[in-house]
Amino acid sequence: MEWLTDQFAALQQWLFEAAVQPLVYAVGLGGLVEDAFDATGWLLVGLIQIGILIALIGPLQRWRPVEAVTDRHAIRVDVLYTLVHRLGLFRLGMFFLLQPLFDDVLGMLRIDGWGALHLDDLWPGVTDIPWVAFVIYLVVLDFVEYLIHRGQHRFNWWWGLHSLHHSQRQMTMWSDNRNHLLDDVIHDVIIVVVAQLIGVAPGQFIAIVAFTQLSESLQHANLRLSFGAIGERLWISPRFHRVHHSIGIGHESNGPTTLGGHNFGVLLPWWDMLFRTGDFTHRYEPTGIRDQVEPGASGRVREYGRGFWAQQWLGLRRMAGR
Repeated sequence: MEWLTDQFAALQQWLFEAAVQPLVYAVGLGGLVEDAFDATGWLLVGLIQIGILIALIGPLQRWRPVEAVTDRHAIRVDVLYTLVHRLGLFRLGMFFLLQPLFDDVLGMLRIDGWGALHLDDLWPGVTDIPWVAFVIYLVVLDFVEYLIHRGQHRFNWWWGLHSLHHSQRQMTMWSDNRNHLLDDVIHDVIIVVVAQLIGVAPGQFIAIVAFTQLSESLQHANLRLSFGAIGERLWISPRFHRVHHSIGIGHESNGPTTLGGHNFGVLLPWWDMLFRTGDFTHRYEPTGIRDQVEPGASGRVREYGRGFWAQQWLGLRRMAGR
């Protein structure tokens, strides 16, 4: 763990000095040089992730695809979402728009005594071992992710945003970041606040986010892959998560008009097992949303948009109940 941390830090320093720092000074933002160094860490993580997607997960998709690729335009839009999120453009927008609010809220919480809890201090000599602390924080934040995901499928206004993610009929490794930007803001605010409250260090947080995102990219891949009867109950596989995206199965319960569904876990299926929302049936069904393929009361199917901005606009309309 320490060796990996050292190697990443050295590479981050090199990338910052070689490319990011000169650019920051060239555009007259020298006062943000420390923040730019932190942003370089996220940029580096994104570059590594995209490299892994192309070099490893891509060949797996071509080796054992669930379905033939028929809509390359939809996949190209998902690639755009991935680049926006993984290369730090979304976080850059978050920094300029929401960072002052973040600082104020977290500052008030610390003044009131919150944020003093560090889970890695609970068992001195054990939980302060780096990899043990990493696993503890990973499990806790994964449970928070499960609760967020349940909320996205439980409340109509939130589903109006999150349904964009489920509207992809041609799911691939690029589909994980196909989200409404407002949905991502809500999600990230919750995760960052919780991480601050339980004492996740910045380096640990970056590692957890990177690890989670890579696993989610694999889960969304157009890949016929199960982890077996035991493995499926230890870690979420592409097959398990595809059930969550399947029409009429993964995000509906008690009929097509009731929100709910199955397989909400992000990394660990334990929470689905605990709250009885898991569906371990071995199947690979078409993905999407029922109202994309079945006409509603208006006699027409719902349109979710073909391009980035159309998808964002229609998401806001759905959130407003239109």
